[in-house]
Amino acid sequence: MSKRQMHLVGYVLAGPTWHHYGIWRHPESDGLDMLDPARYEEIARVLEHGKFDGLFFVDFLMLFDSYAGGYRTNLKEGGQQCMMDPMQLLATMARVTSNIGLAATMSTSLYHPFHIARSFASLDHITKGRAGWNVVTSAMDREAKNFGMDALLEKNLRYDMADEVVEACTKLWHSWEPDAVVGDRENNIFADADKVHYVNYEGKYVRTSGPLTTPRSPQGSPVIMQAGSSPRGREFAGRWAEVIFTLQNSKEHMQAFYRDIKDRVVASGRRPNECAIVPAVDVVLGDTESIAKERAEAINSYASPTLGLAEISNALGVDMSNEPLDKPLAELELTQGCRGILDVMLQGVEKDGLTLGQAGKAWATSQMTPQLVGTPTMIADYLQDYFEAECCDGFMICPSMSPGTYVQFVKTVVPELQRRGIFRKEYKYATFRENLQN
Repeated sequence: MSKRQMHLVGYVLAGPTWHHYGIWRHPESDGLDMLDPARYEEIARVLEHGKFDGLFFVDFLMLFDSYAGGYRTNLKEGGQQCMMDPMQLLATMARVTSNIGLAATMSTSLYHPFHIARSFASLDHITKGRAGWNVVTSAMDREAKNFGMDALLEKNLRYDMADEVVEACTKLWHSWEPDAVVGDRENNIFADADKVHYVNYEGKYVRTSGPLTTPRSPQGSPVIMQAGSSPRGREFAGRWAEVIFTLQNSKEHMQAFYRDIKDRVVASGRRPNECAIVPAVDVVLGDTESIAKERAEAINSYASPTLGLAEISNALGVDMSNEPLDKPLAELELTQGCRGILDVMLQGVEKDGLTLGQAGKAWATSQMTPQLVGTPTMIADYLQDYFEAECCDGFMICPSMSPGTYVQFVKTVVPELQRRGIFRKEYKYATFRENLQN
C-alpha cells in the first residue's frame, strides 16, 4: 500500500517584501526585481523542479495607510505591496512551466462573477488545466473605495455574497458543454450553439445572464483556494475550498482545525481528499543547525520593528504610530475585538512583557508563521511528524527570502521527503486538481 503523499504550495507576492518585512535589503534578495516578469518565471521554474503542487499570488488592492496617517512608512521601508496584476504574471509563468498549478487571488466583493469566470477560464486554457483561484472576500474598506464603494459589506454578508459569486461563476464555467466547439471546416460548423447555454443567475447580491464567452476549459473550473478561519469562513471552505491555507502555531491547533474542516467537507457532500489543508511555514536552512541559526539571525536582523508595527496597524485598522516602541503591549488600549485579533496575530510568541517594538519585530520577522530553522533532515523531520499526525495534508512554504529559500528547499528538503516516500518524484497527472486529489 502506497504512503499518503504530502502536498506543497508556494507563496508568492508581486512586491519587494513577502512574509519578512525588510528582507528586500538583503544582498541575496530579488525584492528589487518586483516589476520584472523574469523574477516570477524563475520562481515558477524552481518550484516546478521541486514538484510543488502549485503556487499562488497573494493580492491586495490598496496601499496600506493605517499607520501615521498614510502610506509613507509602508512605501519608505518596503512593506507588503502588490505592485503588479497576478493574472498577467501567471500567464508569463505558464509559458515556462508544464506541470505546476498556478493560482491568483481575486475578490468576490470587488469583482463581478463574469469577469472572474472569464479570467480564470482563460488562465485554465493558457496553462492547459493548471489554474487556481484564491477566493477572498476582502477585509478593508480602503480596497472598496478604490472600486467606487464607500465600504465593504459586514463580514458574514461578504461570505453570503461570495457563495453567490462562486455559484454564478460555476454556472458560467459550465455554460459551454465540453464538446461545444466542433471545428468542422468542411460543413462550416465552428461551434454547436445548442451546446452553449444562458445561465440567467440571479441572487441577492449578484446576477449574470451568460453564456460565458470562453469555451469550457480543461479543468472545467479552476481549483478553489481559500484561507478563511472564522466560523463563517470555515463554512464557506467546507462547501467550496479545494486547498485551504491556514496559520497555526501548535500541533494541537493544527489537528483541531484539520478535523473541523474535514468534517465540514464531508457534511457538504464531498470526499475528504477533495480539500487539501496546508498550514504556512517559513524555513531557514543550513548544513548544520548552528549554521542555520546564524543564517536565521542574519536574516531576521533586517526585520524592521517600525514596519512590523505599521503592518499590525494595517491589519487592525488602528494607528499605533503615536505609541512609544518601549511601551508594554499589555498597556495598549484596544477594543475587545482588536485585542482578540492582536492575540491571534501574535499567537506564536510569548506576549507577557512584550513591548510594542518587540511585537513589531516579531510580526516583521515572519508574520507569525512558524519559522523552522535547521538542517534539511531536521526540517523534513518536522514536516513529516506534523503530516503523519494528521495536522495537515502538506504545507504552504512561505520564504523569508526570494529566491534563496525556495532554491535551498527544493535542492535539499524535497529530496529528503522523496527519499522517505511521502512526496512525489514526478508529476503523475496533467491538471492542478488531479495532482492535488491523488
